[in-house]
Amino acid sequence: MNQRRHGFTLIELLIVVVIIGVLAAISIPKYGETKERAYVTTMKSDLRNLATAEETNFAETRGYFQGTASNDGNGGLVAIGNGFIPSSGVTVVATISGMGWSALATFPTFTTRTCVIYMNVTPVTPASTDGEVACDP
Repeated sequence: MNQRRHGFTLIELLIVVVIIGVLAAISIPKYGETKERAYVTTMKSDLRNLATAEETNFAETRGYFQGTASNDGNGGLVAIGNGFIPSSGVTVVATISGMGWSALATFPTFTTRTCVIYMNVTPVTPASTDGEVACDP
């Protein structure tokens, strides 16, 4: 008799499921790390934009601005200075101290990491250089 086999055997299906499981186990942690790096990059970008806004404001008014700027991603925007608004989900707190300023950025809904920048004030941990953005580990 010449019988034709149609479909897959149980062992073949189990091998495919195991391969998919191994690939998922490798890729899911990498995806989480990639998202974390994206959040940190967004905070760094916002702090660099704030530094530009602060120095532009200083050139125009001979003074810096301070306050809390936020963007909840649902239309809830709070601007500081000459209209500085951070990226969606980010909160930036700028503080004036003496002849300089410092700022802290958080992304509270997605990460516990924070980033800071300062200019002409006592260094703010983890930053160690004027105008350089640094984030906690």
